[in-house]
Amino acid sequence: MIYFDSAASYPLLPEVLDELLRCFTEHPANPSSAHLAGEAAAMKVEYARELIADAIGALPSEIVFTSGATESNNLALKSHFYESANKDKRHLVISSIEHKCIHSISDYLRRIADVKVSLVHPNASGIITPEALEKVLENNTSLVSIMHLNNELGTANPIEAIGSLCFERGIKLHTDAAQSFLKLPIDVDDMNLDYLSLSAHKIGGPKGIGAIYIRDRRSRDIEPLIHGAGQEEGLRGGTLATPLIASFGKAVEYFPTAYQKLQTLQLKERLLGKLKALSVAFQLNGESIDSLVSITLPNTDVPRLLRETAQQYTLATGSACSSKEIEASHVLMAIGVQRNMAERTLRISFHHTLTPSDVDHLAESMALFTRQ
Repeated sequence: MIYFDSAASYPLLPEVLDELLRCFTEHPANPSSAHLAGEAAAMKVEYARELIADAIGALPSEIVFTSGATESNNLALKSHFYESANKDKRHLVISSIEHKCIHSISDYLRRIADVKVSLVHPNASGIITPEALEKVLENNTSLVSIMHLNNELGTANPIEAIGSLCFERGIKLHTDAAQSFLKLPIDVDDMNLDYLSLSAHKIGGPKGIGAIYIRDRRSRDIEPLIHGAGQEEGLRGGTLATPLIASFGKAVEYFPTAYQKLQTLQLKERLLGKLKALSVAFQLNGESIDSLVSITLPNTDVPRLLRETAQQYTLATGSACSSKEIEASHVLMAIGVQRNMAERTLRISFHHTLTPSDVDHLAESMALFTRQ
């Protein structure tokens, strides 16, 4: 089966797997233990923390390990409004094309914490502009959450410009960077970011481990989501998963090389060129990065394509968290894609172990189910 769903989860890098297995066998100790084996495990954890911090221009003390970007998003948004400093500023702004977990957290805050939530909508290209954001800001807005790279469209939001706007207004900014980490440049200072969410499995790391950046974490009165025995300086209870964390660090080391190879292959351009040569009509949804394309096929029987090639290709019709639901993607609807066309839309995402021949086969399969 040919895997075209790296945006949902990037294939595990071999160096990551080696590190994962090595840590399971060589570092069985609890990294919080005071003995030498515990200290050795703790060193693996702290090295990974430094790698992640360096990759985004942060301090290691500002990085907290979580189970993934969903937990990081929860910690960022909930802890912000639990903080006493924000008790009188109860307005949150998110975009209408955020990952579904951000919408779920916002619904929770609206119901439980008396937080007003406003939506900012994208332009037709799937971009959240600073001008659109400014129109929904209020005097009591205390937090804005705009993702860096959309998980369905592959479009990048101008976080640096959005960060400047928020900084000028004294508003804190959170971005979900699960899809953009190590694919696009990130500097938390240049972008004026206060919170940033990451997930290892989007960059060839293992599932079940992520991180959150929190600006000036040690001077903040932050309420944890998971209370425990003081791990992560009290911000995230539970024994640290040394093998997962260490292999997250290994992904940070090796993913840039893998992604550079992917870019050299120019697989997205090859797919689009092949479709044109085969006279398969298509529409691109947004200007996406090299590893992802959202493509609407108006003359193609996409449901049949998916059914009859299920043993050949791994394809997604929307984000991974909603691909099994019988409803149009909220992201596609937000940029004006009609429901009948949303049903004929695929999110195709690439990785560095694919070949040009793999892409050609996919295009030829699409042509078989296309009305000429």
